[in-house]
Amino acid sequence: KQTKKQIQVFSVEEQNKLCKYLKGHGEYTDIGILLCLFTGLRIGELCALTWQDISMEEKTIFVHQTMQRLQISEDDGKKTMVLITAPKSSCSIRQIPIPDEIFEILKKYRTVSKAFFLTGVSTKYIEPRTLQYYFKRVLKICQIEDKNFHTLRHTFATRCVEVGFDIKSLSEILGHANVNITLNCYVHPSM
Repeated sequence: KQTKKQIQVFSVEEQNKLCKYLKGHGEYTDIGILLCLFTGLRIGELCALTWQDISMEEKTIFVHQTMQRLQISEDDGKKTMVLITAPKSSCSIRQIPIPDEIFEILKKYRTVSKAFFLTGVSTKYIEPRTLQYYFKRVLKICQIEDKNFHTLRHTFATRCVEVGFDIKSLSEILGHANVNITLNCYVHPSM
């Protein structure tokens, strides 16, 4: 039997430090990181997100695509390319509610609907690897121990469980194939 991999989560103090920096700095990328921390979006989902995927009327995010860099072998020497495609599983296509505090921040940044969320323009995107590098710099500035980008998602899910959020709803928000995945990752017997 495989041993369960320990997930990384930001402490409440680290989360507060990070939020303070992201809200104060206010670039699209900062707001994107904040959005992941409060919605559980995956990095590829955030990179592929456009403003037309955000319903300001319903206060929701429609997740229906993801961005990834794939290895290819071509004659012209290119070794990788960025693709925006549908998620791997149909469960990952979902609507996520936006918390009120984050929604108020989003209203200030809203731009043309076809624009990528992280850049504010439709002709330029930020790929996952670039966003990961930026995230590492933010952690260093905030003097937070180095963690990977997925820690934002784990922190969101952990905070939800801590306050007694419905596990089935959390599973849907995270885009898990079934509730057992959520239970195995985030609910510990001690809880």
